[in-house]
Amino acid sequence: MSEAVARHTSFAEMQCPIARALDQAGEWWSLLILRDAFQGSSRFGEFQKGLGISDNSLTRRLSDLVGKGLLERRAYQERPKRYEYVLTDAGRDFLPVLVSLAQWGKKYDRPEQGETWVADAQTGRMMLPVFVDRCTGEEISGHGVVIVNTAAGIQTARPQVDEMATPSSSTECSHPKEAS
Repeated sequence: MSEAVARHTSFAEMQCPIARALDQAGEWWSLLILRDAFQGSSRFGEFQKGLGISDNSLTRRLSDLVGKGLLERRAYQERPKRYEYVLTDAGRDFLPVLVSLAQWGKKYDRPEQGETWVADAQTGRMMLPVFVDRCTGEEISGHGVVIVNTAAGIQTARPQVDEMATPSSSTECSHPKEAS
């Protein structure tokens, strides 16, 4: 049975970092491959067993994740030559995205069908991650926040947001209006 290859429009040149991130790893099999990598899978057969994906699809997606810098392909055996796929720094930095998806799914989409937890790899201690503001320590939810794209010419539906000054770095903790 041949597998149809769905082509999507590339978001790589869009000015929105969300769109560009989706271009890097937004395809659902890619997200599941990254999930399995965080669960300890690194070899082709491990990914295939865990996902039930065809050889061709898995090969294409692993190559894509390597090409986009989320996984690194390393030889682990010389004869016959075999490779493993390990998370890069960019791949490891993707963890909060996967955790957020898991938390959302656990809360809204059939929570009775099992849970996913985050655990310390050394101790096995279960962790309860939260999304917090670095400056205030307050938990961030979907209430009372907006996403501001600072790319030139991009405007939000709320003009007062467009008037905000932009912090000079992602670690700056002054209020945007105080920064001007």
